[in-house]
Amino acid sequence: MDSIYQFNASLYTSENMPLSQFKGKTVLIVNTASKCSFSAQLAALEKLYQEYQPHGFSILAFPCNQFGQNEPLDNLAINDFYQQHFNVSFPIFGKVMVNGPEAHPLFNYLKAHTRGISKNRAIKWNFTKFLINPQGQLIARYAPRTKPDTLRQVIDNCLNEFNSQSA
Repeated sequence: MDSIYQFNASLYTSENMPLSQFKGKTVLIVNTASKCSFSAQLAALEKLYQEYQPHGFSILAFPCNQFGQNEPLDNLAINDFYQQHFNVSFPIFGKVMVNGPEAHPLFNYLKAHTRGISKNRAIKWNFTKFLINPQGQLIARYAPRTKPDTLRQVIDNCLNEFNSQSA
């Protein structure tokens, strides 16, 4: 089956994590950057994570330095920054490229299955969000300006749909 579960990614610690460990969960994948004007969204993402994590929800943060050089920190410093400023407890991965020939295969998959602004597949900025259903399939892409709080209804729907199917 075509899903995010076919991919692995390195955490900020360089430990390899198979995304198959998120089977059965609703997942929000976000490309992040500590120096971006949208970085305050990390606090709102953490709030969503705390609220929905007990119900089968996770957020995966993938720092990226491709937009405005907004992620100049190394992986360990990124994690420290996210902890100190936003008390983030969801998984933080190592820095990745999301566009171009060196883009992480996960982001190539996500871009191939959705289009963003102007029907373009390329990711245009930090904090683009991808919502994945519990079967590992991409169900929606959200622009960087989309506030995490506005995703509550779609997250609820995704969690409820899965829970009713598995009951």
